[in-house]
Amino acid sequence: MEKIQFDSGLKRYKLGQGVLQFNPNDPNVYARFLEAVDKLKDLETQLGKQAQVLGEDGAALVQLMQDADKKMKQTLDWVFGSGNDFDAMLGGVNLLAVAENGERVATNLFAALEPVMVAGAESCAAGRAAQAVRKAQKRRGEQTAEG
Repeated sequence: MEKIQFDSGLKRYKLGQGVLQFNPNDPNVYARFLEAVDKLKDLETQLGKQAQVLGEDGAALVQLMQDADKKMKQTLDWVFGSGNDFDAMLGGVNLLAVAENGERVATNLFAALEPVMVAGAESCAAGRAAQAVRKAQKRRGEQTAEG
């Protein structure tokens, strides 16, 4: 079998105990990232409501947190691609656990990823703008040659 190789823009980032791989300039990844932020907020709201219903049932609360963690990691797989194992990267830590700074682990993760995502989106936008300028210049050059 022959192999086809090309530059897909994939970059690798050390994250926790593993490596996160994605194309930071991909506008689809950026859009999914923004949607995942909203999904996290919705999940936290749902958790709060469900936890109130469960009351002091410790086993049920733990199960609720495990289920929510699984959903959030599936969302991250959707954002960055299934080749990224967030459970392994984070050493099995639940994304909804509270970190030392008082924030949820997921909140800290998204805050750490945000500068990379924003830089990628800006790079993509700049590249598209430059491409549009080149096309406009080419059209003007063709119009000048015809005139």
